[in-house]
Amino acid sequence: MTNNNPIGVFDSGIGGTSIWSAIHELLPNEKTIYLADSKNAPYGQRTKEEIVALSKKNVDFLIANNCKLIVVACNTATTNAIRELREEYDIPFIGIEPAIKPAANNSKTQVIGILATKGTLNSELFNKTAEMFQNTTIIEQVGHGLVQLIEDGNLNSPEMTQLLETYLQPMIEANIDYLVLGCSHYPYLIPQIKKILPEHIKIIDSGEAVARQTQNILREQVGFTDTESSDPVFYVNSNPSVLESILENKYPVIQKDF
Repeated sequence: MTNNNPIGVFDSGIGGTSIWSAIHELLPNEKTIYLADSKNAPYGQRTKEEIVALSKKNVDFLIANNCKLIVVACNTATTNAIRELREEYDIPFIGIEPAIKPAANNSKTQVIGILATKGTLNSELFNKTAEMFQNTTIIEQVGHGLVQLIEDGNLNSPEMTQLLETYLQPMIEANIDYLVLGCSHYPYLIPQIKKILPEHIKIIDSGEAVARQTQNILREQVGFTDTESSDPVFYVNSNPSVLESILENKYPVIQKDF
């Protein structure tokens, strides 16, 4: 089965590029369109109704650009809106949610930490997943301010270091041995997080799992491209400089209102 249309990826901002990178690495020949709704970031502080409406707006844009499947590269949008998206649109969706299962199943201390947005931790989907692991203590921490600092280009600022230390220290004291990153922005913080966490604490994010699921959906439902690799397309609806910086200026970024 062949399908040369692009894969669509959207996030509330630049964080979903961590998911995009994993997809692009596994499927380098596939054309991709990435949509950064930075003007409305962060989604984690918004109501469920707002998150659903913003997600539908993003999906409409990607469908108008002939995407063959859509990756919701945002934990908050996945946990709050993916059911509504699947009900309304006749296109495959791949979502991301905090990787509680591998952390809980592999934890020796039976204590794991989750760093995520308020919107993700308060969602019905997250809580249903967490309830499956009654024998594991899950320490939840809302990452207030982290996404905004990343979106503002302050990835390595003293404010970021101070926030991370505040959020992670109670988890260390509670004896976690796994930290689950429950927001697609947070993998960009891994170098700083590693400086704070003891070496034995493992960090888990969702990028590789989402890339493998994307490959599976292409194989089973949608079809792979049969063309040579093509440059990805990146859209953002606010200042493109931070997205360009995250991409190390390897690809052009189109600023567009959507």
